[in-house]
Amino acid sequence: MQLAELLKDWPCTVKGSSIRIEVTGIEDHAQHVKPGDLFIVRKGKKFDGYEFIDLAIQNGAVGVVIEDENKLDQLKLPVPLIWVPNCLKFMSFSAAKIHHFPAEALQVIAITGTNGKTTVSHFIGQLLQALHKKVMVIGTVGVFINGEEIDLEYEHLTTLQPKHLHKILQYAVRNRIQYVALEASSMGLATHRLDDCDIDIGVFLNLAEDHIEEHGSFEKYKQSKQILAQLAKKIILNGDDSFCRTVGLQSKKKKTYFGLGNRVNYQLQVLAEGIQHTTCCLQSDKGQKVFTLPFVGEHQLQNAIAAITTVSELGFPIDKICEAAEHLHLPNGRLEPVPNNLNLSIYIDYAHTEAALRAVLKTLKKTVKNELILVFSCGGDRDKHKRIKMGAVASKYADMIYLTTDNPRSEDPTLINSQIAAGFPSTQKYEMILDRAEAIEKAILSAKEGDTILIAGKGHETTQTFKDKEIYFSDYECVQAVLAKYHQNQ
Repeated sequence: MQLAELLKDWPCTVKGSSIRIEVTGIEDHAQHVKPGDLFIVRKGKKFDGYEFIDLAIQNGAVGVVIEDENKLDQLKLPVPLIWVPNCLKFMSFSAAKIHHFPAEALQVIAITGTNGKTTVSHFIGQLLQALHKKVMVIGTVGVFINGEEIDLEYEHLTTLQPKHLHKILQYAVRNRIQYVALEASSMGLATHRLDDCDIDIGVFLNLAEDHIEEHGSFEKYKQSKQILAQLAKKIILNGDDSFCRTVGLQSKKKKTYFGLGNRVNYQLQVLAEGIQHTTCCLQSDKGQKVFTLPFVGEHQLQNAIAAITTVSELGFPIDKICEAAEHLHLPNGRLEPVPNNLNLSIYIDYAHTEAALRAVLKTLKKTVKNELILVFSCGGDRDKHKRIKMGAVASKYADMIYLTTDNPRSEDPTLINSQIAAGFPSTQKYEMILDRAEAIEKAILSAKEGDTILIAGKGHETTQTFKDKEIYFSDYECVQAVLAKYHQNQ
């Protein structure tokens, strides 16, 4: 696409050489620029893009986009210099236009919420696949087509950067995919990553305190979530959540409510709960159906009814959806069991917020045969106020707690853990072991038959981030290694 064509519908000022040049992509990291790319200058937490303009041009950038109008006269470049009012918004627009607005050819469902985005997006994918539709799921744990992860080049974020998102959506169109379920994070919405993605349905799950330091306040965090209601043609909301209800009251869009309580369009009633299954009755204007879900816990039932409602609103028969729901399974790192022959129940879970940790511990407490053991910590440089609250939640349900490291980043993990422990009563049994592998090993080897162990906070992740390094680390693989070592020593 010619630069002139790309810019014709966008407010801008251009200085320098001809705009009759071909643009093949956009890039905001100079080291990743390829010949034909536009280099978008933006300021990150650690680096300022202005420092890397020369590198971008050396790598083949055919133009440079800035939002500081004062730089127009200061910079003398061998390629066109383009000023736009907002580089993040331009990134969204230009990525979509270069790839021919691929979302318009797809049915796009965007899911937002503090907790449950990954699970609901995968549930939607599984239901659609069972209904013989080709579906792509994009989010925290990767990009999947009909449940199979695909190997594409992109920066792993909950909500992809526009430069990767629209390229992947174009890939979906070319591969005749009909539906895309993607996670819409608060930061993704606030930084305009989805501004030019044609969203058919926006799903609102819940809101709890999280990412407050990144957004500046809880109010700004809420406002970022509400952006999805502006972007989506239709919205589906959790009628049991007060924030979601507020979004619904404020929006004039067509809306549908789901939940376990009253005053909803799709209500899921629990008829019987076993150790690993829940028999439910779905009531809606589109029909009534009794079926059994292969998991327990209120938060998972909320996730299931969110997905069922969404797929029903896409036009599929409720009977077929509920039949498919009986075979739903959780994505990796979400209450993922680790098989063992030590008569222990060992689970890996991504829970890293107060609400998520409470939900999973509450669910496990119902089925635990002996003691409930918890291994966790909190991330560094993130929401320090929630640490004491997570400590209080952990102590309410766990008999023994091993405080360890999550992603401490630039913070002292000992200080992080002391802030968590401030939420413990004096009677709480706990131990601090900063090496996560050692903490997991101690939790397993000191457990008794019938104990349940929850290793929380990292889930599917395979790295740990420290002040000066990032290391490979998988909770699941660590547990497997501990079990193998134990059997070798017997």
